[in-house]
Amino acid sequence: MLDALAEYRRSGRYGFTPPGHRQGRGADPRVRAVLGDALGCDVLAAPGVDDRLARGHVLGDAEELMAEAVGAESAFFSTCGSSLSVKAAMLAVAGGDGGLILGRDSHKSVIAGLVFSGVRPYWVSPKWDAARHFSHPPSPEAVREAWVRHPEAAGALIVSPSPYGTCADIGGIARVCHERGKPLIVDEAWGAHLPFHPDLPRWAMDAGADVCVVSVHKMGAGFEQGSVFHVQGDLVDRARLKLCADLLMTTSPNVLLYAAMDGWRRQMVEQGHELLGAALDIADYARSALSAIPGITVMHNELLGAEASHELDRLQVLMDVAATGASGYQVADWLRDNRRLDLGHSDHRRILATLSIADDKTTVDTLIDAVTAWRTRLTGTAAPEMRLPAPRELELESVMLPREAFFGPCQAVPIEQAPGRIAAEEVTPYPPGIPVLIPGELIDRAVIDYLRSGLAAGMNVPDPADPQLHTLRVVAR
Repeated sequence: MLDALAEYRRSGRYGFTPPGHRQGRGADPRVRAVLGDALGCDVLAAPGVDDRLARGHVLGDAEELMAEAVGAESAFFSTCGSSLSVKAAMLAVAGGDGGLILGRDSHKSVIAGLVFSGVRPYWVSPKWDAARHFSHPPSPEAVREAWVRHPEAAGALIVSPSPYGTCADIGGIARVCHERGKPLIVDEAWGAHLPFHPDLPRWAMDAGADVCVVSVHKMGAGFEQGSVFHVQGDLVDRARLKLCADLLMTTSPNVLLYAAMDGWRRQMVEQGHELLGAALDIADYARSALSAIPGITVMHNELLGAEASHELDRLQVLMDVAATGASGYQVADWLRDNRRLDLGHSDHRRILATLSIADDKTTVDTLIDAVTAWRTRLTGTAAPEMRLPAPRELELESVMLPREAFFGPCQAVPIEQAPGRIAAEEVTPYPPGIPVLIPGELIDRAVIDYLRSGLAAGMNVPDPADPQLHTLRVVAR
């Protein structure tokens, strides 16, 4: 794909087709000044990079090379992010009938898939560290218990790695599913790099998953929205999976995204071991230096164990700042305002720095210096008080299908009146994008107190109809 796009530009090909900017010719000079060569590469996949019948098999060849690179049997590219890819996998496995066994720590895109498809969720609770208010991926035992309760489920879906780099025991969960002849889908959006270095957690295909969805833009080197889903075995109908993806996919895929994914695959095949080895070394350096800052705990051992996570991606540098008295929201805002550094995640007590093959000692030293400067200037800062529910208070009862609650008659009520009502919308602190409320769940007071106090403390809750949470959409009585 990358070679074909380069040849398109070298040959001077011109299309009387979309996009209307015509490789930048018609774009505003102010747009060209910012986007530059990107406009010149924004052309049709077909007829454009390939002919009208795609006889060059350019995209197909790129997908076959991706599958070969990672050891999957098939791979499909998506330009709508893993949010689309995971929905396509859900539809392919359970779209006709049956439900899905799902980790309750699933990303909001999974919940959107439930609303879109009408699939019935059978929730598996994550493991919970109540002291740190932190969830870990579900265990194989919890998934086995879910299969005993719901043998009619069409398959299971687990998120691993989590946005924090914590990983489930995918091998154990896959065995539990395969004992019943049922497929396992893994939302591995944060794990595109895992196949390319042995010191990273075991990636889902090697662990026995049937479908694995990865976001190349997260831990790889692609554009935002670049996603791949990999398939192996005979428990998932690949033709149906492709048809489901076509239902959701744009008919105008961005060739830039395809080419970047293709180029990243080649880079990983040729240099991945070396590049990721260097990234892991620099991550260890970062972890050691950041741990030396008073009041900062770089989490590692706290995240691993029988009652925690199975493996950890060390490139996700998660720092607990609770001992400083500040919140993660306050630290993240200070670093952006004062040091022009953005962090991928912050919450009431943690900040997360995601490292990649692009980072080196220069970039990591900038982070270390910035966090040190924040800590030096910290005087009398107190984190805003938040009401943190106990684990049992977060395990809400599902009393309606998400689709029925979302699309059925609903009303907006003052949030103080929401406890005891059925949620008709998602409420998702973002990042990491794991919903606190899902349509169809019975709302309790503890969750409302958590969300309102979190919003006051700096939590970002972008998806409710009323993002200030004065009101909440609930199922009409």
